[in-house]
Amino acid sequence: MSRIGKKPIKIEKGVEVRIESGTIFVKGPKGELKKPLIDLIDTRIENDEILLTPKNEEKDTNALWGLQRSLIQNMIEGVTSGFSKKLELVGVGYKASIQGKDLILDIGFSHPVKISAREGIVFEADKTSITVLGIDKELVGQITASIRKIRKPEPYKGKGIRYEGEIIKKKLGKKAAGS
Repeated sequence: MSRIGKKPIKIEKGVEVRIESGTIFVKGPKGELKKPLIDLIDTRIENDEILLTPKNEEKDTNALWGLQRSLIQNMIEGVTSGFSKKLELVGVGYKASIQGKDLILDIGFSHPVKISAREGIVFEADKTSITVLGIDKELVGQITASIRKIRKPEPYKGKGIRYEGEIIKKKLGKKAAGS
């Protein structure tokens, strides 16, 4: 049994949820999301709650049961309050700016890097930090990871793009090897 899957999902005020032909639609003050449902999980709406039950008792089905509940919960949270992730730019001359809806990064390359905002994603930037905002948790995480991938933090000086609060283990380098 999945402990997470057993819990009913409370539908908050101002949120509309409907299930049509294997797809769940969630609409709230910030926007609308849709996602296909997993066939092995029975999903139904009763008394302002979403209840999920597995169609069989296999181990894989129990894992998908908890996953389906988490995905639906994230959709409801996204359309009510949204999600955000912050990145920090560490390095001399590293900076970020916004041009229209696009993010422009000056991070030590010979050219500025331009990242176009996908639908549902908003960038906020000051000199040394970037915030990615959106209603889809998966998309916010994916965009943030792709920005970080452009210039990962290196282990000798710690320069690069890192998540807020991320700790980089620094290596000593040549100086330590010679002693």
